[in-house]
Amino acid sequence: MEAAAHAKFIRITPRKMRLVIDVIRGKTVKDAEDLLKFIPKGASTPIAKVLKSAKANATNNFEMLEDELYVKSAFVNEGPTLKRIIPRARGRGDGLLKRTSHVTIILEEMPEGKRKKGGKR
Repeated sequence: MEAAAHAKFIRITPRKMRLVIDVIRGKTVKDAEDLLKFIPKGASTPIAKVLKSAKANATNNFEMLEDELYVKSAFVNEGPTLKRIIPRARGRGDGLLKRTSHVTIILEEMPEGKRKKGGKR
């Protein structure tokens, strides 16, 4: 069973978002949340919100155990690009592309063989 969350039209370029999303892919939800707190990038805040939403969807809608969730897949797609004009010398104008992103995070419970069975002895 999978639980997903999406965020659309985020005003950060997909290239910058992918730097952060690649770090959390495959990690447990707890580890991913801890990493996102300390990554010094602007993209970590909206990604943390999407991760929190996916975790809430998993626990409330699908009754999954929060301790056994991991990030099965996480990806960033390119949204629409806002085209603006920036003034230049001699009355000219250059184009300026303001890119947007769509973020998707999919969580799943860990398989039986990979679950932790307790602490070290």
